[in-house]
Amino acid sequence: MNDENKKTPWYIAGLHFECMQCCGCCCGPDEGYVWATKREVELIAKHLEMTVKRFREKYTRKIGTRTSLLERPGNKDCMFITETNGKKTCAIYPVRPNQCRTWPFWKVNLATADEWNHTASKCRGINRGRLYTYEEINEKL
Repeated sequence: MNDENKKTPWYIAGLHFECMQCCGCCCGPDEGYVWATKREVELIAKHLEMTVKRFREKYTRKIGTRTSLLERPGNKDCMFITETNGKKTCAIYPVRPNQCRTWPFWKVNLATADEWNHTASKCRGINRGRLYTYEEINEKL
């Protein structure tokens, strides 16, 4: 495709986002996958002071050749969401997988301004806080 045919993305001026650590992006109601690389599994296991083998047995599932973190069966929340005094938090936030670190800058959320704003209705950190440049957003894709 030549430069004349490239469409300027709607978010060329950048987007605001500030993680509120509300865990809205990590909770059901639908089943999903939280992909974790071998290195990410090792980091999470170390953070939880577990062996990698025990961590894999207790908290992951294989989907083809990939590894996904488990979800709670009843509500489809990520297994690492904890609740204290009515506030949800991530027990592995400092070592969360890249998939979590790049939220909400996922292709599905960036497809259109409407998709972004629809996602914002479920994530209160969207459209507030720090401005991420177009270049920074593309690095996360």
